[in-house]
Amino acid sequence: MRLRTMLSLAVIFFILAAVIPAAAQEITGREHWVEYNGIKLFVWEKYAKSPAAKPVIILAHGSATAGKESFDLQVAGKPSYSLMDFLAKEGFDVFALDTRGFGRSTHPEGLMTTKEASDDLNAVVDYIRKLRNVPKVNLLGWSWGTQYGGMFVMAYPDKVEKYISYAQMHLNSPDISKRRPRVDFFRKNAYITIPEAAWKPRFFSMTPAEANDQAVVDAFAGAAVQVEKRSPTGPQLDMVTIMPMINPRLMPVPTMIIHGEYDDVADLDGLLPFFQQLPNRYKSYVVIPNAGHMMHLQKGHQLFQHEVAGFFKAP
Repeated sequence: MRLRTMLSLAVIFFILAAVIPAAAQEITGREHWVEYNGIKLFVWEKYAKSPAAKPVIILAHGSATAGKESFDLQVAGKPSYSLMDFLAKEGFDVFALDTRGFGRSTHPEGLMTTKEASDDLNAVVDYIRKLRNVPKVNLLGWSWGTQYGGMFVMAYPDKVEKYISYAQMHLNSPDISKRRPRVDFFRKNAYITIPEAAWKPRFFSMTPAEANDQAVVDAFAGAAVQVEKRSPTGPQLDMVTIMPMINPRLMPVPTMIIHGEYDDVADLDGLLPFFQQLPNRYKSYVVIPNAGHMMHLQKGHQLFQHEVAGFFKAP
């Protein structure tokens, strides 16, 4: 009887030892600063346990909020919405930068450009490649991040293992068309101030209310207004004056195009021709239900996360 009890306890201990670490992985967050040409860039990193010998992912934010607030949003009682935490638990070393003009990075006095953001990304990639001793990184770009991220891939394909472009705009995107009448305003005003309430409508443009969680919308708006004291208009100006900014034929790395079914920027009609011209035979096009332009923070976010991790993990 005593032997049976001891064996039972041993089995229970083995199960707990096997299950608990995976369910309760300690996620570490670290700040980095990259300085070049008088510009100081903030970079936020997350990993589980140790960053050693892990594949690297760099996340490129859009035209409104910086990297940490975009990809590591912490919502009380809803931990699944942090893309960085999810990818860290999946075994990646994950970084999110703030390009110039955003978040904690240097805010130039004049208009900043998409090309300058691409240069910032290149500086951050080189810093991380040296820091982690890796020849290549995986890159994920969201919204305007697909433009400066795409520019980077075109210029430095040898530094990129795989690339995911999500919520990518095109010349005839409905939302881009709405911005064109404001071109003179963008030229005259390098920055604008966005009140907390004004951060929320982006969740609902062409996206039904049931695809959103109001607690997440509120958390995002609260985080954005704290960090983005003034938002640059340079990205808006470029998107309405110099599109298209990227050429798919010059992007030779394995690529995934992904967007939400309700996105007002990305759609099949506008992006399928781009996808067809990508030269690498390993490519994927995915549409996520229950999601719009803010896909990683909407109801379809877990399917989105699954697709992202799967593509980056595939041999």
